[in-house]
Formats: sequence, structure tokens, C-alpha cells
Amino acid sequence: MQCVRIRPRQLWVGLFLMAPVLGGQQPDALAIVRRSVDKERLNFRRADDYVFQRHFERRVFDKDGRVAKVESRTYEVIVVEGEPYEKLVAKDGKPLPESEARKEQEKLDRELARRRSEDPGERARRLSEQEKRRRQEWEFMQEIPAAFGFRLAGQDTIEGHLVWVIEAEPKPGYKGRARRADLLTKFRGKLWIDGQDYAWVRVEAETIAPVRFGWILARLDPGARLIFEQRRVHEDVWLPSRALMQLAGRLALVRRLNFETEVVWRDYRKFRADSRITKFSEMAPSP
Repeated sequence: MQCVRIRPRQLWVGLFLMAPVLGGQQPDALAIVRRSVDKERLNFRRADDYVFQRHFERRVFDKDGRVAKVESRTYEVIVVEGEPYEKLVAKDGKPLPESEARKEQEKLDRELARRRSEDPGERARRLSEQEKRRRQEWEFMQEIPAAFGFRLAGQDTIEGHLVWVIEAEPKPGYKGRARRADLLTKFRGKLWIDGQDYAWVRVEAETIAPVRFGWILARLDPGARLIFEQRRVHEDVWLPSRALMQLAGRLALVRRLNFETEVVWRDYRKFRADSRITKFSEMAPSP
């Protein structure tokens, strides 16, 4: 089962510093969103300091809307020689049998040996590709303030955090520069943004137009929903905690699909960037 992945600054500084505090004068929704996008960039970088578990569960529904199939996978995510690595540790809610667990450890050992045997040029190319992917993700995020019209819908409280509630409607005909920026015009959404940290506590989005993925001849129909949530970790960073994707569409434009995928990030543990992890028992426990 495949994972879904679902994470010029200087020009914004003045706006960010002038953004009003929660509970004061009527705040500007666009200024809040711009500041929150910059906050997400910091969280994105700080996430490299953590190892964690990522749990995926997919529920497939029949034509009557009943659950027909459930499957899940749990991965331990660590950083090996500067790049994340996912090790499968559980399947369908149960730890792997001893034989499968041994194979997964052997795969990790081989990958660890491969990365440690790289010459400087190979390592630089590998890390450059990783940085390229991150840059593309960040460029996509930067499109958000310009791609939508924002309206402050009020305030709310989530797990003790006072948040702004902001509605987002796509601007018709918006043309962005980032890769796949056209996708933004096919969604409307709502954001819950922390009033103190400007972090995205919760995001809800739904498709308002068909979304096509030509490389697999798939299409999502209007009404597909996405929920994304974050939590503060160790009092200094906000990291993903849950994503729920409720999807309805067609594969190869013929076969009907109706399923939902839930991703849960948990058990965040901080580690030193210069540590040389070879097995999970070497990871430092949470402070």
C-alpha cells in the first residue's frame, strides 16, 4: 500500500510584524495566512530533528457505502545518513511475524551500508534530490496566500488553543508558478490557525471540480474531502498528527472508487542530527 504524502521571506517580514494579536482589533485574514505559511516553513525544517511512527489505514467501501475492506501499515521513520527511512513494523494492527521483521531489519541494514559507502559525489547527489523535492513542496505552499480569497469567520478553541477560523475560496483562473499549482483552484477550504504560534492546527478542504491524475488515468469527483491536523511537540514545534482523506472517483475513468485513507503520526522522539543510528534501540527517548 502506497503512502500518501501528504509538509521572498524578507518581503513578508513587515506584514508579519504588523499582524494584530488575537482578541485585539479586527485582524486581516490574508496577513494571518501569510504569517502561518512562514511558520509552516520553520516547522518543516525542525521536523528533521525527530523520529516517529506513521500509521496508515485504508478503508474501502462497497456500492452501498458499507466498509468492505480495511488494511493498515505502521512504519517507524528514522533519519539514516541525512535522509528519512521508513521501516515497516506492523501490518493490519499486528506486529510483523518474526520472519518478516527480520527481512525488514535486513533491508534497513543494507540501505544503511549503501548510504555509508557512498563517495562524496553520490551523497551530494542523493541529498540534492531530497532538497529539490522539499523545495518543490515549499514553492507549492507559497502559492496559497495568492491562490485564495480569505475571510475571517471567527474564533474557536481546539485542545486549549485559541484559534482563528479562516475560510478560503479559490480565485477563478489563478495561474501559479509552482509545480501542480493549478490544483489549488479545484479546492475550497477552512483553516484553524493558532492565535499565538500561527501554526495550522486544523485544515479542511474539499474538491469543487474534478481533479485528474493523468499518469494513472484517475479522477477525483467534486466532494472529495481532506482533513489535516497538527499538534505542538516539545513546546517548540508543530508537527502533523492526523490526516483523513475521503475520496470518491474513477480509476481508468471506468472503475468506481470509494475509499478513505487515514494517516496518524505519533510517538515523536527527538534525536541528534549527528547521531549514527543503526537500530531503533539506539534512538534517545523523549525528554
